Amino acid sequence: MDSVQSIARAASLLRAIAQSGRGGARLTELAKASALSKSTAHRILGALKQVGLVEQSADAGLFHLGVEAFALGAVAANRHRLADLAQPSMVRLAERTADTIYLTVRVGLDGLCIERREGSFPIKTLTLEVGGRLPLGVGAGNLAMLAGLSDDDVARALERTAPQVARYPNLDIGRIRAVVEAARRHGHTFVETLYIPGMSAVGVAIAGRDGVPIAALSVAAITSRMRAERRANVIAWLKSEARAVEAALNQTGGDGGLRRAAASRGRGR
Repeated sequence: MDSVQSIARAASLLRAIAQSGRGGARLTELAKASALSKSTAHRILGALKQVGLVEQSADAGLFHLGVEAFALGAVAANRHRLADLAQPSMVRLAERTADTIYLTVRVGLDGLCIERREGSFPIKTLTLEVGGRLPLGVGAGNLAMLAGLSDDDVARALERTAPQVARYPNLDIGRIRAVVEAARRHGHTFVETLYIPGMSAVGVAIAGRDGVPIAALSVAAITSRMRAERRANVIAWLKSEARAVEAALNQTGGDGGLRRAAASRGRGR
């Protein structure tokens, strides 16, 4: 039991570091996020550093994911070939829109970014890094997946989203619910300056053979590039490519493993 608990605690710390993004996180922040004492978190982080899964900056003492974590994640992310299968669609979308394209997969009630492709437009909207993980209530792609779930799962996801929502002054649970309801009617999400001023995004879910979302494609751009007429074209392209990825997944049978990942309990499921 002790060994299982230690693994669970280590996994919790790794997820917390991943959520901190490129900036890294302090020991106190990681201990709080993982519901561990500082001494326990410090001990486990020390062990993770020894095997290369965690690195600590010498100057600020911030913790980051190590190279070994990146190597393992790269293999795991493409285990079911989703990144490979989606690559042609992401290339076409980047060329057509000139904006930033994201591919996320659903892990329980979270969305995990496994691929990002930048378009040629000089102003980039790099709001999510590969390996970034957020609750389904945050982000256009995540919201697109959330809209395809049951009302009970939506309620659980929004409960989990509350701490994230508090970081954004323009966001509240009511607005997220409105985006979800609109997505159920129209088959896509549109978020305008909800998270970052001047940035907007659209997202479309990718479903498995059972019709339940397992992944999503999204396009992010500065808001001036998401006006109604152009946005309609972007959405049409996005839906077409999402359907192409679905067909490729179904043909290869790769959606089976992704459905299991999507149905996993994950953090707090």
